[in-house]
Amino acid sequence: MSNVKTNAMRILDKHKIAYKTYSYASTTAISGTEVAAALGQNPAQVFKTLVTTGKSGTHYVFMLPVAEELDLKKAALAVSEKSVEMLKQKDLLPLTGYVHGGCSPIGMKKQFKTVAHQTAQDFATIIFSAGMIGYQVELSLKDLASIIPLTTADIIAHNEP
Repeated sequence: MSNVKTNAMRILDKHKIAYKTYSYASTTAISGTEVAAALGQNPAQVFKTLVTTGKSGTHYVFMLPVAEELDLKKAALAVSEKSVEMLKQKDLLPLTGYVHGGCSPIGMKKQFKTVAHQTAQDFATIIFSAGMIGYQVELSLKDLASIIPLTTADIIAHNEP
């Protein structure tokens, strides 16, 4: 592993939270399922971080398994909003300090209420972006919840037959 330390890793270090790091060769955003494959990890345990805007203008962060789609209605319900919509890609960097494909729930410019899909509780640890394309961190949901405002809910779209 290279000696790269992302802001998210520095925050974890500061809080003395144990984590594992992963890196993969990519300089551009690739899909979460490609990240999971590149790392040889179970896609159900690798989470993507999505930023949304509620009808109230409040921003929310949602973490879900990389192969899943965010259900905007369920997401709105989870944060008690009338509706939520995906943040425009051009607004991501100014709002969070992160680029598309390298967005971590840890270390955003401002801390937003974060909801992880409930299946995160099924794993001892989950893997998600370390805040830079090509880098991921793995830690327990409990440890993550100790440093960011985190809840869990069913927020993924279930494809009806």
